[in-house]
Amino acid sequence: MKELNEEIRHKINDWLSGNYDKETKKVIQEALDRKAYEELTDAFYKDLEFGTGGLRGIMGVGSNRVNKYTFGRATQGLSNYLKSTYPDQSIKVVIAHDNRNRSIELAQLTADVFSANGIYVYFFDGLRPTPELSFAIRELGCQSGVMLTASHNPKEYNGYKAYGADGGQLVEPHDAKVMEEVRKVNSIDDVRFDGNSALIERIGVEMDELYLSAIMRESMDRAVIKRQKDLKIVFSPIHGTGGVLVPKLLNRLGFDNVTLVEEQMKVDGDFPTVVYPNPEEKEALTMSLNTARAIQADLVLATDPDADRVGIAIPDDRGEMVLMDGNQTAVLLFGYVLGAWKRAGRLDGNQYIVKTIVTTNLLEKIAEDMDVHCYNTLTGFKHIGAIMTQLEGKRRFVVGGEESYGYLIGEHARDKDAVVSCGIIAEMTAYYKDQGMSVYEALMETYVKYGFYKEALISLVKKGKSGAEEIQSMMERYRDNPPVSLGGSAVVEVKDYLNQISRDLLLETEGTIALPKSNVLQFITADGSIVSARPSGTEPKIKFYCSVNAPVSCRADIEKTSRLLEDKIDRIKSDLGL
Repeated sequence: MKELNEEIRHKINDWLSGNYDKETKKVIQEALDRKAYEELTDAFYKDLEFGTGGLRGIMGVGSNRVNKYTFGRATQGLSNYLKSTYPDQSIKVVIAHDNRNRSIELAQLTADVFSANGIYVYFFDGLRPTPELSFAIRELGCQSGVMLTASHNPKEYNGYKAYGADGGQLVEPHDAKVMEEVRKVNSIDDVRFDGNSALIERIGVEMDELYLSAIMRESMDRAVIKRQKDLKIVFSPIHGTGGVLVPKLLNRLGFDNVTLVEEQMKVDGDFPTVVYPNPEEKEALTMSLNTARAIQADLVLATDPDADRVGIAIPDDRGEMVLMDGNQTAVLLFGYVLGAWKRAGRLDGNQYIVKTIVTTNLLEKIAEDMDVHCYNTLTGFKHIGAIMTQLEGKRRFVVGGEESYGYLIGEHARDKDAVVSCGIIAEMTAYYKDQGMSVYEALMETYVKYGFYKEALISLVKKGKSGAEEIQSMMERYRDNPPVSLGGSAVVEVKDYLNQISRDLLLETEGTIALPKSNVLQFITADGSIVSARPSGTEPKIKFYCSVNAPVSCRADIEKTSRLLEDKIDRIKSDLGL
């Protein structure tokens, strides 16, 4: 890039002449002197915006970077929104953070801005899981909360998740209204950085106890845990917040044989033992799997940095540890929880589960078999939380989840919760062992009963301004010219969630999608395959979710069927030009 465009140069000049600190200005000037125009363009070409996971980006200098100024503007905008939304109330918020580099100072800055605006702040005294923040908002009767985390992103990232009074992440129209307030903060001089310590209260152990007590109530079979208390469990927080509470929970539930991956128990924002702190990645669980093989473990649990997502591994028929993907874990967890409710006589037709539109439809079949309603919603757990809030007091929520390894059991929070998930997954493993079978065998039996479902996620990374434009172009191309067939089967329905239109290609009819607008396309084929295309709201990626299925009459059919479905997914990728 030979030069900066006028708009970006104007933004840079605003930062150089504005009320920003000397170090920030020095970094910008050095980049200008080096003629690092591509770097500066990426740092200034837009402002960070709320996506499915809030505000998230690379730490550094610029309007498109995570720093005290972008977080300051966001907090000032959120403060303005809260004060206009609750004009006659004493406003209270909760702030928590994970182990990310700079999270402590950015959390303190967030507390300062809130308090400078006359808002009372409950500030956790150390790193805590995201779901505990959600719980605390509800427990303390707050109007909002903020979690400082970049979830599973690389170490260069940090983020800012904003929550509403229900304990869920902001959804429409509130997220848009907050961003409108943020946009109105035209100058950094409009941000009140000078905090009021009298309005900041530290919280910690007492809230931990309330949160753990709420989770303990979700346990459905303490007797089976007592009989299987020696279950061999390996746990890793991958250097994050899971280490604060998951070992305590497993101990309180009665599991006596928990092996911690000590190297990853160390709180460290550089994540020195992994490439990415993401339980979706096999590499991130390498140490856990090695430990599990050494002790012949029954279960591996690994949480992401803010402990809202969990990855698991279990022994297969040969005793080899195998990783479950997010859909498989959901199938196991939903099946166990609904089964436990049924065995206890708690299902009366008023219960429901929630999943996202890109999560396996096998969950629907399990729910239907149990006479439990299944709601489908947009990607992002905030939409699951919104349904829970809408139905609170009307129907009973049992379990919710999404394919990206996030699940919630119980109504104590409005966000995915790896802490309670770890507890119930451990209980599930104990239950099946008590029945003389493995979790793997339980999954195979589920496939025989309901059909074999296989999912694949293809992610294409497209960084920077040019990458964002390329992703937009790809979506426009698929929207204007949807595929005629995928994997050898005709496309019979196209769902456009941005335009909220569902088109039946066989009947040549159109229907309305009763969900908020979202830039997602779904292609459904005659044989029941589903492909969803969606730009990520938190990463520079476009994602393609493929789901294919086929019936199996016995366990012996599964391996062959799996290979056939893998071939079908490969053909689908080819048909999409991926």
